[in-house]
Order: sequence, then C-alpha cells, then structure tokens
Amino acid sequence: MKRAPLARITAAAGIAAVAITVAPTTAFAAAAPGAVPVASSAAEEPCTAPTGPYQKELERKLKLKVDGKQSAADCVAIRKLQQQLNIDPADGRATAMTHGLLLVREARKNPNAAGQCPVRRYSVTCVDLRRQLLWVQVGRKVTFAPVPIRSGIRGLETRVGWHKVYWRHKNHFSTIYNNAPMPYSQFFSGGQALHGTYGDLFEAGSGGCVNLYVEDAERLWKQLGVGSNLYVWGAKPGTNVRRGIQDNHHLTDDELIVRTFGGENIPITWNLNTPITPTAG
Repeated sequence: MKRAPLARITAAAGIAAVAITVAPTTAFAAAAPGAVPVASSAAEEPCTAPTGPYQKELERKLKLKVDGKQSAADCVAIRKLQQQLNIDPADGRATAMTHGLLLVREARKNPNAAGQCPVRRYSVTCVDLRRQLLWVQVGRKVTFAPVPIRSGIRGLETRVGWHKVYWRHKNHFSTIYNNAPMPYSQFFSGGQALHGTYGDLFEAGSGGCVNLYVEDAERLWKQLGVGSNLYVWGAKPGTNVRRGIQDNHHLTDDELIVRTFGGENIPITWNLNTPITPTAG
C-alpha cells in the first residue's frame, strides 16, 4: 500500500506545511502539483477486503459496530476514508497506514489539544510517541504541521524528555547499521536522530530514531538547527510486544537492512547510550 500526495488535506487546514526499504513513499504534508486522486470508480466495485490489524480502532473512529470483524459496511466505510486520505490502493482493509494517517488528519487543527507538549516562547519540536506524530510550535502557534513518524521498537525505544539538536548531517549514512541511508539527520540523543526514510512509516519500528518521510525530513531540516529544542513523550503502541521476524510486514529496521544490504553482522541490540562518532563530510 502506498500513499498518494496529500497536499489538499494540509492546504484545507490552513496551516504551514527520521528505516529501510527499496520503494520511496510520498510525504504527508508536502504540496505536489498535479496530484491524482484515487479513482472514484473504486467505490462502485465490490468491497471484499478481509479484517485488518486496526479493525477495532477504525470501527470506533468511524462509529461502526465495534466487533473487530470486517463486514461489508465496514469495508465500504474504510474504503471511503482511504479515498479521502489518498491511500492507494483504497481497498477497505483496516491497515496501520489508514489508522495512522487518520490520526494525522484529526491532529491538524490543534495537535496539542491535550496540552502534552510544553508551550514555550521559543520553538519546540513536539514528538508524540503514542500517536506517532511530530509537529513544531512556537507558543501555541503551530509552525510545522503534524506529520507521521516512526519511533523505536521495544528495547530500542526513542528516549523521552527534553533534548536539543547537537549535530546535523544532510547526507548521513549510519555508522551502526551497515551504512544505511539517513537523509537529513538531526541528532538529539546519543545516536538517536530525526531523519528521513524511504520506507513505510507504518511498518514495524526504528532502532530508536524518529523516522519521517524524506520530504518532511527535508522541510524540518530547513526549519531547525543545532540547538533546536525537542520534547518527546508517551510510548509507541506495541513497544511491549515485538512482532515475529518471520512476518515481512513487521520487520525491524535492523532486519530490513540485513535483507536489503546483506549486513549479516549488524548488532540488533546495540547500546543506544553510546554516543555516535560523526563521519567525515
């Protein structure tokens, strides 16, 4: 499943707009002239998608009968939502991407409605691990609209609390994960960084970094700098249960790198408290 451009969603909100796989994915909030919406004819086809991993969550969101079992009505309602979110294919299955992008849409008007990200006179990059969202605010004004992220898996969780960007590298390659690409890296805590990914943000989790779509990471790079403040809170759903590695849809970053780049000796459980050594360039 891939995402089509979502320029219209962000534009309609009236607000400004860091993992490895081989297929690129489009950013949530970046404008894309000539974006092609999902074909409306899909709504006329029979909806036969099976029960998805986020069935109950989407049933609650869409005010359907909450039983965790796909019905014809569920399928049609979820497919309609996917069309609104420009998800391709819009097949009616309750996927992590569908649920995640719905959370982004719900947050666009006021991502800090619960007041969990501290309000300061200076810029704060807010990282909500529970909802897997990132945005930037100055006071109560959102200066970087919420976008989806992917944070650390169980045992490699993204560290919560206050942080500052201490080093940046636009074309960084991992010194730990077999030279894995980490475009627009902004390091904030002992090897953990905000950085772009060419993969699917809604599969598995990172090795502790905060992954963004590359286009979003680029825009965030332009807005932040060394010394920028971050506040991270909450917990990524499911971090207390690591999924089986036999499921290709739930591989960790480490496992994806091994399969993609052949790095047979990548340390799956490295010490996140060990500071990185910046590479040349």
